[in-house]
Amino acid sequence: MKKKIELLKAIIVFPGTVLVLIPALILYFTKSFRFLFQLEFPAVLLPIGFGSLFSVGGFCFALKTVCLFMTVGDGTPAPWAPPKRFVVEGPYRYVRNPMILSVLSLLLAEACVFGSLPVLGWAILFWLINTVYFAWFEEPGLAKRFGQDYADYKKNVRRWIPRATPWKRNSFSN
Repeated sequence: MKKKIELLKAIIVFPGTVLVLIPALILYFTKSFRFLFQLEFPAVLLPIGFGSLFSVGGFCFALKTVCLFMTVGDGTPAPWAPPKRFVVEGPYRYVRNPMILSVLSLLLAEACVFGSLPVLGWAILFWLINTVYFAWFEEPGLAKRFGQDYADYKKNVRRWIPRATPWKRNSFSN
């Protein structure tokens, strides 16, 4: 039950803020809401297609990564209840930060659907913030917690650009 409460808090605090609250405030204050860029058929199919692709992909990625953190890692995505075990399965075998990539994908979907360049700007700023955060805080912490296993992983799996093939670790101990 405690893990479910921690997960619920993590979902409300992080994705709720990044994907709902901030874009809503951006749309409200910039008055940049132009549903599907106010395009007509057939041009409207472009933002619909991209928005659908980004939202379905982002949601599936997010669901998979959160499930892996809970089942394999025995934790949540939240910093106050992080995974106890190092997770290198599923999307984590291709890219180090698939959870953030899923959020970026969902932000791109919002930018397409709402026809909002300021929301696109928020997606770029969110990526920049996370790039700094991961380089200065998250990755050094993971290196301390998981040692050589994380060092090997970091050497073989890029932060943002997925590998073409899944990374296979030679040895791993928890």
